[in-house]
Amino acid sequence: MDFKIEVVVLPVADVERAKEFYTRIGFREDVDYSGPGGFRVVHFTPPGSSASILVGSGVTDAEPGSSKGVHLVVDDIVAARAELAAAGVEVSEVFHDAGGVFHHAGTEARVPGPHPQRQTYGSFLSFTDPDGNLFYLQEVTKRLAGRIDHVVYGSVAEVEQALRDAATAHGVYEKEELGGVPDEEWPAWYADHMAKAAGLGA
Repeated sequence: MDFKIEVVVLPVADVERAKEFYTRIGFREDVDYSGPGGFRVVHFTPPGSSASILVGSGVTDAEPGSSKGVHLVVDDIVAARAELAAAGVEVSEVFHDAGGVFHHAGTEARVPGPHPQRQTYGSFLSFTDPDGNLFYLQEVTKRLAGRIDHVVYGSVAEVEQALRDAATAHGVYEKEELGGVPDEEWPAWYADHMAKAAGLGA
């Protein structure tokens, strides 16, 4: 049985203010439902994410701004920081942990700048939404072995690029390994190549 994280509910005081913020930073609005008694559900999905966030009225009794641990993954934390700053978000400087694994709570053991070797999983930054809900970005450039068991592409363009990369690599394979003979099993070769490139079983 798969147990997939689907939604993180964030407590906010002003739904319209939250909507403006999450739209401004590029999250896709999927649902805005209003029901009786002021009940409201607003559902957003960050770019490239299979999990979403949810804000609204009557959806949680947690104190607005009390969420302090949502982590978003990016493949270039410096570029992501520039994008958030350009959208008017007050964002921390990039940092890494002195231990080189995961960041400590607060600012304990925090070292300025990305991880010296840009180690995957090793660089972070933080920002808050208007209510004070705290987010972290974590740079992941390569998944650890066994971390994923399926391949997910974030867009049609990513699938196209993966196919083009596989075609180029397969052309070399046909030429060097098969002596120029067309490979009738190319779909299996493509699938294996694309899975490995995405980190599956890497």
